[in-house]
Amino acid sequence: MRHFNHRLIARLTGTLLTVMATALVIPIAVSLHYGDGAQYALITSGVVMVSIGLLLRNVFGRNASYELHELESFWLTSVAWVAVPMCGALPYLFGGVFDNVTDAAFEAVSGFSTTGSSVVPDPSQLPAGLLLWRAITQWIGGLGLILFVVATTRRMQVGSLQLYDAEFSGTQQRKLHPHMAKSVSRMWHIYTLITIILIVLLRAADNTGLDSVCLALSTVSTGGFMTAQYGLTGYSEATLTILTVFMFLSGVNVALLYNLFTLHWRRLKRNDEFIVYAVIYLIAAVSCTLAFGLSGNDWGYSVRYSLFHIASTISTCGFYTETPAVWPFWASVVTFLLILSGASAGSTGGGLKLRRLMTLFLYLRNYFIRMIHPNVVFTVKIDRQVVPGHYVNKIFGFVFLYICFVIAGAFMLTLCGSSIADAFCMAAANISNLGPSPLINSMGANLDYAMLPTVAKWTLMVLMLAGRLEIFALLAIVSPSYWKRR
Repeated sequence: MRHFNHRLIARLTGTLLTVMATALVIPIAVSLHYGDGAQYALITSGVVMVSIGLLLRNVFGRNASYELHELESFWLTSVAWVAVPMCGALPYLFGGVFDNVTDAAFEAVSGFSTTGSSVVPDPSQLPAGLLLWRAITQWIGGLGLILFVVATTRRMQVGSLQLYDAEFSGTQQRKLHPHMAKSVSRMWHIYTLITIILIVLLRAADNTGLDSVCLALSTVSTGGFMTAQYGLTGYSEATLTILTVFMFLSGVNVALLYNLFTLHWRRLKRNDEFIVYAVIYLIAAVSCTLAFGLSGNDWGYSVRYSLFHIASTISTCGFYTETPAVWPFWASVVTFLLILSGASAGSTGGGLKLRRLMTLFLYLRNYFIRMIHPNVVFTVKIDRQVVPGHYVNKIFGFVFLYICFVIAGAFMLTLCGSSIADAFCMAAANISNLGPSPLINSMGANLDYAMLPTVAKWTLMVLMLAGRLEIFALLAIVSPSYWKRR
């Protein structure tokens, strides 16, 4: 019987916390530059993170063998995605932004899970250092916490592939290089390059330096944290157009973005998921434009708003701006469907992911054809490759659990006083990592997460993590059969 490698879990978690502490260096420098006084909270938080990280790494993880199997990979994934956000909440507590653990944890979990739901009444009143830290948490979470472990731990003998698959929720993400660490490194280079380009463009559109950096980090990660109280209302048309383009790109598979930047454009036309993603975006944008225009809104504004709104929703970025004077019911239906479907597999976006939905659609199509022609043999193919049967079964299980989480979360929210419509919208938006759902605000509810009771906030935090993580990993570690497999 193989022993559970708890030492390696402690060592890798400690390494991850130490790496996260180094991310505080930039916010500290910004805070010193602006003289906002938040540097003390950030430095204290960094010291605490490093202390905990070194304790886990050098004491509890001492003499660990670098061999990680499926059992440990599930546990490490879950522990890391709880420990890092909890430590990431320290700057909010030490900085006096919140006076309770629940709100600080909510903001941190929302950041690292790239959800974007916020309990900060007015982000523009936050110190510059904390505002930047808030955006950095989303960028780090969008890249993937577990991928930091894969890239920084080159001594891993067994288990890096399981961690890589866990980060992408079993969506069969294609590696960019045979060597795992180099594959992750290429992904980071792509996202870093896109982020830098976006910062330059936003700065050229007459946005402040801090605004440009924060919005770029939130856009590329499809996180959705904004720097003003009323979202992007009041920003220039140039800014909204730039963000629309990059929100769309952020919902694309990272492997295709790599092909785009290496000038292998033909591969985009041969990728089934990208074609479906682009077609859905265009159809949704056109239908919403017609719905807004026919409802009495200005046609030019309807076109601009629809392109922005659909890009924000399908990528699960969650940015919002001033809504049209009349919001038709059809726009709400399209928005809700896009919230559930989400972006492409292997992107920073959330939701069920289009590749899963495409697989289910093709499987059901083949099933109905076999009902009429029993002797016909079909296989599910995407990108001219056969999808394994066990993967199809896994998708069915995932979708079922996903819907169960939405229903259970909505039920808990109704018990906390939310209406049924708001509860389902909040549950779907947060498990899809969309966060500040424009659907709820457009219907006049004026959603304020800060006003929710404590139980509701923790419920939403569970949904955020369930949407960002592989749901199977969360359920596996609480299953008795999981531990019997040792």
